[in-house]
Amino acid sequence: MSPADRTFSRTDQVVPVLEQHRFDTAPLVAWMETNIEGFAGPIEIAQFQGGMSNPTFLLTDANQCRYVLRKKPPGELLPSAHAVDREHRITSALGPTPVPVVRTLALCEDTSIVGTEFFLMDHANGRVFHDPSLPDSTPQERSAVYASMIETLAALHQVDFEKVGLSDYGRVGGYMGRQVARWSKQYEASKTDELPEMDKLMVWLPENMPDDSETTIVHGDFRLENLVMAHNSADVIAVLDWELSTLGHPLSDLAYNCLPYHWPEESFGDMRGLDPSTPGIPSEEDYVAAYCRHAGRGEIENWTFYLVLSLFRLAAIIQGVYYRGLQGNASSPEALLRRDLTRQLSIRAWHLVQQG
Repeated sequence: MSPADRTFSRTDQVVPVLEQHRFDTAPLVAWMETNIEGFAGPIEIAQFQGGMSNPTFLLTDANQCRYVLRKKPPGELLPSAHAVDREHRITSALGPTPVPVVRTLALCEDTSIVGTEFFLMDHANGRVFHDPSLPDSTPQERSAVYASMIETLAALHQVDFEKVGLSDYGRVGGYMGRQVARWSKQYEASKTDELPEMDKLMVWLPENMPDDSETTIVHGDFRLENLVMAHNSADVIAVLDWELSTLGHPLSDLAYNCLPYHWPEESFGDMRGLDPSTPGIPSEEDYVAAYCRHAGRGEIENWTFYLVLSLFRLAAIIQGVYYRGLQGNASSPEALLRRDLTRQLSIRAWHLVQQG
């Protein structure tokens, strides 16, 4: 594998359809012939590789036109989990806005077609970078990628969610309070070791909550790996993976996007840290300042809180993955290797608290 290939995310690569995700394509072809203008069967089908919880497939028809199908996974699911209808809804709503998204084509709620609900969208032909340090790029290219990424995030947070029909897409206000309560509860339910820093964080976060009324659309997983860049420039042509999107506090998205500046050396799935001394990579201070310029907001107060909350949230999530691994219910055998990562993240978060 060449250095350039290593730079691209696994989610940009396709493999033969995994056995547990196979389905009869004949009903799908018939459905597409009826519902998708210009489609011509038969199809070739492959599956995008990576850790996406909603299985995602690349379809190529007889005219070599490419489509992407995103569906719920098979089996019994929680009622609100893997809501591909929400992904379809927000991607469609953002289509007319300055936020670059893939054009949606159709939502199918008939589970007899591929076994679950699914939606179809265009295929975004571009580049997906995996390593936030962009080791195979020039300093100028790195600078351009980070500038484009933060401009895109600011554009998302400036969308009027009421005007695009998303006023009921989540609850207005109180987002961070709900996040603290949710992840504290989930951590306690999956606790396996005594981690003093996690206990301290569960006290510190609610006691230091900033104003929690600001509400925008939030992506929930906004990071470099979920952006498709143009082949010949750093322009973002599509933001992917809206599964965790909702209405929430915009600075939670920004802080999560800044976690590579604080990530431990150990990676977790597609999550990696970066070396901010890499030429062309902006400092965290400059990156946040660029967001504020594009978003039209002043200096951020209590920035530490948003970073600490993001680290705490991920620590709780990873602890849950490890716990399910112990129970034999995790989706990956790597889950059992994550025992120490929760501790590392909680120590980093508490260190930020102590720094003030």
